[in-house]
Amino acid sequence: MSSSRRPPPGVAIVGVGVTPQGQLPGRSAEDIAAEAFVAALADADLAKSQIDGLITCRSALGTGVDTAVGRVLGISPAYSATLDYGTCNFSIHLAAMVIAAGLAETVALTYGTNARSSRADFGKPMQDMAAAAGYVHIAGPAAMAMRRHQQLYGTTEEQLAHIAVNQRASAALNPLAIFTEPLTVDDYLAAPYLVEPLRRPDVTMISDGGVALVMTSTERAVQFPHPAVQLLGTAQTTAFREFREPDHLSRPWLRDVGQRAFAHAELTPSDIDVLFLQDPTSVWVLQMLEWFGFCGVGEGGPFVAEGNTRIDGPLPVNTNGGHLSESYMWGWLHVVELVHQLRGTAGARQVNGATTAMYGSTMAFDKGAVSIFGWRG
Repeated sequence: MSSSRRPPPGVAIVGVGVTPQGQLPGRSAEDIAAEAFVAALADADLAKSQIDGLITCRSALGTGVDTAVGRVLGISPAYSATLDYGTCNFSIHLAAMVIAAGLAETVALTYGTNARSSRADFGKPMQDMAAAAGYVHIAGPAAMAMRRHQQLYGTTEEQLAHIAVNQRASAALNPLAIFTEPLTVDDYLAAPYLVEPLRRPDVTMISDGGVALVMTSTERAVQFPHPAVQLLGTAQTTAFREFREPDHLSRPWLRDVGQRAFAHAELTPSDIDVLFLQDPTSVWVLQMLEWFGFCGVGEGGPFVAEGNTRIDGPLPVNTNGGHLSESYMWGWLHVVELVHQLRGTAGARQVNGATTAMYGSTMAFDKGAVSIFGWRG
């Protein structure tokens, strides 16, 4: 089932805040989220009394924070909500609707987790009786999806390697990143399989950390110290049928959500200067490049192997290093990097002249969302 309801234009990100990433022992998720919140307020030059909306989120395992974090933050907003699957796109879309509806003017979006230090177990079966076949975590279904791609299109493991290798090269330029040691295609191919044909560099780490955003209307955004990063287009889809969908491993429903987001923004894939794709596994990057129209379906392997998605290529992808090398923050850090790219403050990772960016995210086989942002002076 696809949603055709879209928030009107007129909202923007005006503040971002992050904490250190990796392992933060002895700290609660709420404490970590609060640190990011304070950093985002400072970035936006706001007092906490000026925040009248709060959106928080939890991951699939219940890690993350709910609106009770408001007590830690010391705020009592007019509007608050917690998403059970709050990967950053869905939280952004909710904030846009809240602002458009007049329920709040200035909304803080917060995420914090201590999943690594608390040893959260992400190795859960994707469905009943699946563990016996190794169908656990995201690696199991992603490995099957990659096998399907290989069978249909002849995609090679060496081609897939370029996704992890390119993102590691970007992470080496990112002081926040966890994995920064050099990674070559030969290094990748020499690594043992995690779930064949995927290797360790193809799958995210688990990490502690926090991120916060501040969003408001574009009319109010001119009052803030940094250039506003405007939300130009959005789309979501929910595939409730999931494993009953034809060719569910390939996730062809992604094409529709991408097309609707581009139509809403009145843009095409060729207009995107820098691209961010949620990457708990490199295979999801491969699929989204194809279904969102940045290359032909089945052409993702050669597309990445030719260097198109490198930080110095024609379509830089995940210039922060992504989940594969920066940190596992459910896409929140992808959006922080997107903001820095459009502000022109990404430092050594800066893509020259970037004015339009896109973030695509998916949850396994049943949810997807796209946000397109721009800065137009």
